Amino acid sequence: MSVLESMVQEAASVAILGHIHPDGDCVGSTLGLWNYLRREYPQIQADVYLKDPSEKFAYLSGFNKILRHGEEKEYDLCICLDCGSEDRLGEFACYFRNAKKSLCLDHHVTNTRFAQVNLVADGASSACEALYEQLREEAVDKTVAECLYTGIVHDTGVFKFSSTSSRTMEIAGKLMAKGIDFGEIIDGSFYRKTYVQNQILGRALLESITFMDGKCIFSAIKKKDMEFYGVTSKDLDGIIDQLRLTEGVECALFLYETGPQEYKVSMRSQKQVDVSRIAAYFGGGGHVRAAGCTMSGSIHDVINNLAGHIAKELEASS
Repeated sequence: MSVLESMVQEAASVAILGHIHPDGDCVGSTLGLWNYLRREYPQIQADVYLKDPSEKFAYLSGFNKILRHGEEKEYDLCICLDCGSEDRLGEFACYFRNAKKSLCLDHHVTNTRFAQVNLVADGASSACEALYEQLREEAVDKTVAECLYTGIVHDTGVFKFSSTSSRTMEIAGKLMAKGIDFGEIIDGSFYRKTYVQNQILGRALLESITFMDGKCIFSAIKKKDMEFYGVTSKDLDGIIDQLRLTEGVECALFLYETGPQEYKVSMRSQKQVDVSRIAAYFGGGGHVRAAGCTMSGSIHDVINNLAGHIAKELEASS
């Protein structure tokens, strides 16, 4: 019996939490666990708390059951998925602090081991892959498989990122065998964009700038631009990955303004730069090739501060 299942069996109520600004792996892992508990442990009261998950994941079973606002409540067990630190739980951290027991299931190398029990598979492609390893394979039905496949697809960039392993592909194959529409999951949740999403992507690419002799590229979107196009942060998915694919680029940076002199930074690298180390320095986290943080200052300040760390990484790998 897995650690997760043994802890679940001792609980009458479970709070399932992800990180702020939930992505595909976060939504997929939290709903994957919720659907699993609903089927295998119907006697347990299980609730998922996420802040503003994207509607593009509405096809996942249980999406309409996600609780977007908190209330005074205490759970026997709090399970945190795809979250590297307590502060990333946002306003729902109260359920983590008030729970009788806590478990963190994650795959980020920068995880701070903040729960009572921490299962951090830092070699896994995604939280969904790590979660799959904790579940009984025969009990994973189509609804759970759709959730887990979604998370794996999003955190591997459709099986392209270096975190993708033979085990990742093996698990993906087993999930496909459950009868999921894997092609539509990829197209609908990863590639398909609205007209305005294509517009803001085009704007970001048009105004991108290379530096360090073309080894790095960055683009930034200000709040006034987002308001002009009528988009939110959820509409900016995919911009950083397109920047990363620019020929000759080792490290890509994408910034969007979240407040006065404050930017959310996404970083991607190819082979030489450990962006998780850079993100951690500025209070963020993530993976060796994909990470992020929040930084203060002007766009010029942010890029200058990041450039110094990128240069050190490039020098160390040369």
